[in-house]
Amino acid sequence: QLAESGGDSVQPGESLKLSCEVTGITLNKYAISWWRQVPGKEREEVSCINYKNQVSEYSTVWGDFLEGRFTISRDMAKNTVYLQLINLNPADTALYSCAARYYECSAYETRYDYWGQGTQVTVSP
Repeated sequence: QLAESGGDSVQPGESLKLSCEVTGITLNKYAISWWRQVPGKEREEVSCINYKNQVSEYSTVWGDFLEGRFTISRDMAKNTVYLQLINLNPADTALYSCAARYYECSAYETRYDYWGQGTQVTVSP
């Protein structure tokens, strides 16, 4: 079970920290990935952390450069993975979801076994 939280409506330039609380599985055996989706576009991966705590960061999403604005991390004691978003802009508006699969990250959403419901991030002036 994965449960996201932390989404909100913010203004451009502001920051958010999203959480993905994981139950029933352990982070030392699973990779956790963050994805985002807007209506009319495919869901795409923005960052992933594998079971060894190694990070895969995708520098472009839909042609927009993330420029290191998104940072993934995990807290083993809380069994939670975070996504820190900084300097948000309207193009970051999306439903952000986390997903889990054994051990290694993958860029293919069909290879993930567990998904959360998502948390909405809205960025507008």
